[in-house]
Amino acid sequence: MSEDRPGILDGAVHPAEQTKLFGHAEAQDFLARSYRSGKGHHAILIEGPEGIGKATLAFRFANHVLHNPEPAEAPEQIADPSPASPITRQLAAGASHNLLHLTRPVDEKSGKVKAAITVDEVRKAGKFLAQTSGTDNWRIVIIDPADDLNRNAANAILKILEEPPKRSLFLVLTHAPGKLLPTIRSRCLPLALSPLSQDDLAAALDSLGATPSGPRAGEVLSAAHGSVSEALKLTNYGGFDIVEAFRTIVESPADPPRRDVHKLADVLSAKDSDTVFSFFCQHASDFVTDRARAAAVAGDMSRADRLAQLTSQLGERIAIAQGYNLDRKQTIITVLDDIRASL
Repeated sequence: MSEDRPGILDGAVHPAEQTKLFGHAEAQDFLARSYRSGKGHHAILIEGPEGIGKATLAFRFANHVLHNPEPAEAPEQIADPSPASPITRQLAAGASHNLLHLTRPVDEKSGKVKAAITVDEVRKAGKFLAQTSGTDNWRIVIIDPADDLNRNAANAILKILEEPPKRSLFLVLTHAPGKLLPTIRSRCLPLALSPLSQDDLAAALDSLGATPSGPRAGEVLSAAHGSVSEALKLTNYGGFDIVEAFRTIVESPADPPRRDVHKLADVLSAKDSDTVFSFFCQHASDFVTDRARAAAVAGDMSRADRLAQLTSQLGERIAIAQGYNLDRKQTIITVLDDIRASL
């Protein structure tokens, strides 16, 4: 993780600092047209897998709105942010009085990013929106992502969305819209983004100076499934090694040596291993989901149902482990054992 920007992967840049958007041209044009019409929705739910550019699109749209506070006078298209603009520089520095980026805060004691967006963070949004803008400009809240809101925080956001202040705009990001409160979804205009094409993904990585190289260069673009963050985890965080070790353990016809299980668990639970632990959890969930889908297609509904239930159970177990800061090593070992027992 970047020391300057907690939560930002090594090799990445903060979405507020990104001046280019790769893919999502139709979604960007829709936002521009909707805003210019003067009939744009006060809350937009930007949906899609992690790492495909949702936050980048949100900050670009916020930049567009703050540069053009009168909708009828706004350009028909969103231009690349100009680094020379004071508004752009303020957004990039996190110093804009008109935009609040609501995300998981850093724990002052541990220095680590907390597991959830808490109600205290949402209260900051309430105070921010209650302030009178000195320039009578828009006040924009980017919730990044809403998936990280805990129950109290989600309910607090809901109250704000029900009675939004004038000239306020909410850009609500989500990797998994089905996990959000239905009442939050119902108060937002959904805007679904698709994973990047391999060409757009390659261009995005090239812009970061992270063009894949070596014998696995081609595998990166395929295995990342259109996600820049997944590509960076594969190349900069040993993602391929984690996937290989995971599959060797869960797909072994005989019980794998416990030393191999413990070795992987030790790597994933080491100090400052938040990124690789998260990568493992997502890969484990995706692995089981894919097996459940394959079983359903093959007509084995009993197996499909069993694996679908396991997916839900894994998600709950991981969420509890993260929320209560339980022993990660034991969580990983339990996840591996559960998957092996269900295959």
